[in-house]
Amino acid sequence: MAASTSSSSSSSSSSSLSSPSPCTWRYMTFTSFHGPDVRNTFLSHLRKQFNTNGITMFDDQRMERSQTLAPTLTQAIRESKIYIVLLSKNYASSSWCLDELLEILNCKEKRGQRVMTIFYGVNPSDVRKQTGEFGIAFNETCARKTEEERRKWSHALTCVSNITGVHVQDRDDEANMIEKIATDVSEKLNATESKDFDEMVGIKAHLTKIESLLSLDYDKVKIVGISGPAGIGKSTIARALHNLLSSSFHLSCFMENLISQSNPHSSLEYSSKLSLQEQLLSQVLNEKDIRIRHLGAIQERLHDQRVLIILDDVTSLEQLEVLANIKWYGPGSRIIVITKKKDILVQHGICDIYHVGFPSDADALKIFCLSAYRQTSPPDGSMKLHECEMFIKICGNLPLHLHVLGSALRGRSYGRVQSLCNLVSLADFV
Repeated sequence: MAASTSSSSSSSSSSSLSSPSPCTWRYMTFTSFHGPDVRNTFLSHLRKQFNTNGITMFDDQRMERSQTLAPTLTQAIRESKIYIVLLSKNYASSSWCLDELLEILNCKEKRGQRVMTIFYGVNPSDVRKQTGEFGIAFNETCARKTEEERRKWSHALTCVSNITGVHVQDRDDEANMIEKIATDVSEKLNATESKDFDEMVGIKAHLTKIESLLSLDYDKVKIVGISGPAGIGKSTIARALHNLLSSSFHLSCFMENLISQSNPHSSLEYSSKLSLQEQLLSQVLNEKDIRIRHLGAIQERLHDQRVLIILDDVTSLEQLEVLANIKWYGPGSRIIVITKKKDILVQHGICDIYHVGFPSDADALKIFCLSAYRQTSPPDGSMKLHECEMFIKICGNLPLHLHVLGSALRGRSYGRVQSLCNLVSLADFV
């Protein structure tokens, strides 16, 4: 949150940023802004509303400006939980603001802090492309800098403009908008990040590869497929992905049970197509029992929204034609399609497909042991390693079978387990 400008510096490239635990955040919010544009107007009202709502904001009033970010300011950025980037027409006229933005985005990437945007009298597309009055200010600043600095700043502005935020224009009711911003910040501060997937074996590698395919900096709509056999963990990976990314989109939904909503061997009736679109809109907009009259409703409601949509258990090309048309969604939207049938993805023109493969023997052992013993290896006095490997072989390294069999064997002696395996097949456990 900068005063007459803002900040994030090349110090962002500094090494390991260790993420503080929730109880060690020094500031709830850090606001990056160009002082002359907003300090005594919009920002002063925002600060007052934050104080009313019990939200602390880093105050840089007494800091002296220089050509580089002060260590105190860099530290304040790293110790803040939520960043609010207040973009105004002259924001890019300050190298301090642009360096501050670099540091903010660096912390977001390495430490996971949230970034919120407010476009104050400036068009998001001008920020994204550095055009209009915003672009003129940016070019004047870059004239005194190196080409490398210009490239980094341009990329940062493109990234931050793709984060859906509040657009404040001259005739807007600012008091009402400020109240909504404060409420939104309060909700984000109160939200506890899910730890549901932290111990899932191999999850980080899956997420890293899929994030690369999603190209989140790309400002157009993109569809990515996730394929693989039943029980391989596609849906679990997608849920972890939704948990990780949903806060970066204005709207999001995880639409499941598609497999039960249509017969893959017959064409969808018009009423079924309407029903699928109604379900998607209800989930995305968080409105119960939405009713639509035609198949253009998604485009009408979401064409200007940056959304994250995950479609689970897709079984037919028609389902994608009804729900996954890239022309219907706003810039920067991402659609993730989960299916056992890779050919459906190819037929729909989806080129970026992540195939979930079987885990390695080492990871399969961890999955089995976590289900059987709640730890990643057999405990002392239990089955020997080769005996665990026998059960893993029975499961064929399939995560679902590893989990089900491991859970079924929990607490049983090896002798009882061996007798049981001689009598029944794995299918009896599943």
